[in-house]
Amino acid sequence: MTNAALIVAAGRGSRMMQMTPKQYLLLEGRAVLWHTVQAFLASSDIDHVCVVIHENDRSKYDAAIAGLDDPRLLPPVQGGSSRAASVRLGLEGLRNQAPANVLIHDAARPFCAQELIRAVLRPLPEFDGAFAGLPVVDALWRTDGSEAMTSVSRDGLWRAQTPQAFRFGAIMAAHADGDADAADDVEIACKAGLRICVVEGHEDNFKITSPRDFERAERLISDWTR
Repeated sequence: MTNAALIVAAGRGSRMMQMTPKQYLLLEGRAVLWHTVQAFLASSDIDHVCVVIHENDRSKYDAAIAGLDDPRLLPPVQGGSSRAASVRLGLEGLRNQAPANVLIHDAARPFCAQELIRAVLRPLPEFDGAFAGLPVVDALWRTDGSEAMTSVSRDGLWRAQTPQAFRFGAIMAAHADGDADAADDVEIACKAGLRICVVEGHEDNFKITSPRDFERAERLISDWTR
């Protein structure tokens, strides 16, 4: 049974207020994307790694992954006009490998531990998919602009992370009729009637979306071990 990692790196990252997309910013001398790809290549559970990139980023990609000479790293796939479209194109790019399972992961989450990779794969014989998440612990409020209106129960609420693992054929079929505006691949899977479970993620597995997140990543990277 083979497992493929599909790393989505086609975004522009406008919230970082940088000309360079966040996945190509340098973190301890290497691109964020390098660290993310290496996290999956370091896992003995992963047989193939494929990265989905923006059509204008091939030179950035080649520079970012320099030194990652691993036969499991496949040629990159050009993404689409939305995240969902990019994932669909990436899945199509994995057809020849025909993996049993695929783990879809954000390029801007470089701190994915090997144990988390194993954790999202474990439920797949029983479920169609599994995703990493963290239970919501803070109070939630619905507001009207800046004014608090009513509290929202946090019972049963989780903050979704990636990786999100699925049986390859099932998520391929779900994406064929998927919603381009879906929040993530779990939403696409659930709307297709797939059974998905959640496993507990880790606070270190955060997504770099703002300058403050990048500062946090710079503090964490020197002590990071997979």
